[in-house]
Amino acid sequence: MFTGSMVALITPMNEKGQICKSSLKKLINYHIKNGTSAIISVGTTGESATLNQHEHQYVIMLTLEIADGKIPIIAGTGANATTESILLTKKFENTGIIGCLTVTPYYNRPTQEGLYQHFKAISENTSLPQILYNVPSRTGCDLLPKTVIKLSKLKNIIGIKEATGDLSRVNQIKLKVNKNFVLISGDDATALDFINLGGKGVISVTANIAAKEMQDMCQLALNGNFTEAQKINQKLMPLHQHLFIESNPIPVKWIAKKLNLIQYNSLRLPMTPVSYSNRKKLEKIFKKSIIYKQ
Repeated sequence: MFTGSMVALITPMNEKGQICKSSLKKLINYHIKNGTSAIISVGTTGESATLNQHEHQYVIMLTLEIADGKIPIIAGTGANATTESILLTKKFENTGIIGCLTVTPYYNRPTQEGLYQHFKAISENTSLPQILYNVPSRTGCDLLPKTVIKLSKLKNIIGIKEATGDLSRVNQIKLKVNKNFVLISGDDATALDFINLGGKGVISVTANIAAKEMQDMCQLALNGNFTEAQKINQKLMPLHQHLFIESNPIPVKWIAKKLNLIQYNSLRLPMTPVSYSNRKKLEKIFKKSIIYKQ
């Protein structure tokens, strides 16, 4: 359940910035149809930082309801307060959620010991499988391999989404953890190389708009057909790169609207629509991309 192309799903909103249920249903059906391995609901790409606690829980449970068992749902449950992350995680026990993706505490800049104790406390207070999430470019702290290895020994910490883009970490971690510990890329541009080094898949931004292509690439690579996987990845690379031309999920929401996957290109402040100059760049890349006529 924790392999292949797993989408870090955008949270669609209407023109007033409220959750758009019809667009969410359309997105989920798109991923079911195109074979996405799992949906991560309300992670970074899902604008977790701008949803209140009620909305956070509502979107995840609505995603679970719409999916109706046709695709696994992983809940984003990270917070910069350990107690808040525990409370949020516990809300999804016995619901059908298959696991939680828990980002390192942002803004606080904890030490490695603080990170260990944070994830240990969460692990001790839930039976749900936990995927660690390391993205220092957004959180201001880096979960180092030595701490990941230490955490991997805890009962329900089953893997990590490693989003540094540092491929050397795959072997650093892989060589010292149990063989069942899952390494997942959190960086689309290096995901194929990550899998080739022993990773099991990617939690992807690009999959929001190229679900089939990302899943095909991952499955080919996992089956050892790196040459064919590379052909797909080369066609996707301009998207991988330009989806971060402004802060995620600004560009991916813009393209999702172009593809009619969502009804409105709405974000919540402090996120703002893509600038005019970057919109022109995205338009050019989009029209040349593998997904233009999908």
